[in-house]
Amino acid sequence: MGSASALALAVALALFLVGRNITPDYATGLFGQHLTDAVRLKARLATAILGLAMVQLLLALWMYRRLPRVRTVPKAVPRAHRLIGALVFLGTIPITVHCIQTYGVELTPVRAAVHSLSACFFYGAFAAKVVFVRSRLGVGWLLPLAGGLLVVAVVVIWYTSALWFFNDFQMPGF
Repeated sequence: MGSASALALAVALALFLVGRNITPDYATGLFGQHLTDAVRLKARLATAILGLAMVQLLLALWMYRRLPRVRTVPKAVPRAHRLIGALVFLGTIPITVHCIQTYGVELTPVRAAVHSLSACFFYGAFAAKVVFVRSRLGVGWLLPLAGGLLVVAVVVIWYTSALWFFNDFQMPGF
């Protein structure tokens, strides 16, 4: 557990430091889109990632038999869970690269700070979860906790970015 925590902290801290020390370039494009069009594309991609994360959560609940009346887990469920997890992770990479190049890690306003720090946390939690899966650590609650934290991070990241964009650059509840 110590090595996974250390890796999680190292990954999150590395992203934070890179993001804080980069010179933002607001003209950076994403798949040929720039400025508001790039933000719109990221909001749509983030919404797709949120949807996949929800499917990922349902599959995890199924695998752990936490869904009502679930007695068996077909072999396809863990495979689908891993595949969708990989898609979620891979889907975040172009968005993250664009965010870091365009904005860096911002600590003001509050929305941007929560968004930036949640994204750093996401990658750290992902690294920890990979270590938990690969090492088959005996603590049964670690893997579901790490997976749950990843889902929470995706929701927070989406709320502070895509919802903010779709809501005409306003944060509900902030």
